[in-house]
Amino acid sequence: MQGKKSRRLILFTVLMIVIIFASFIIPRETKPSADTRVILEHTFKTYIAPQCFEDANATNFLEESTLGEAQKLNYASDSACTDEALKSEKNPFLISLLKEIGVLSTK
Repeated sequence: MQGKKSRRLILFTVLMIVIIFASFIIPRETKPSADTRVILEHTFKTYIAPQCFEDANATNFLEESTLGEAQKLNYASDSACTDEALKSEKNPFLISLLKEIGVLSTK
């Protein structure tokens, strides 16, 4: 009886180590959340990443919104800067998961 418990404990421990190790190897794409803050430029029907706003050729018809709202309105990205700022990242599975739940910061 004691031998079965110790074998199960060893098996469980080895299995957990393999799962944790695999989570650092398996790649996963981390995409920007639909709640990511963007600036909508209604005149040109584009969206701008906040860090790209100074270089953007924006009019006064602006609104602060989310990436999800911009996609719902079928707005295009304003520039390559916005594309780069909102580009998805390839991370190990565990890191990607931690970024999605907000434990680690994205770009």
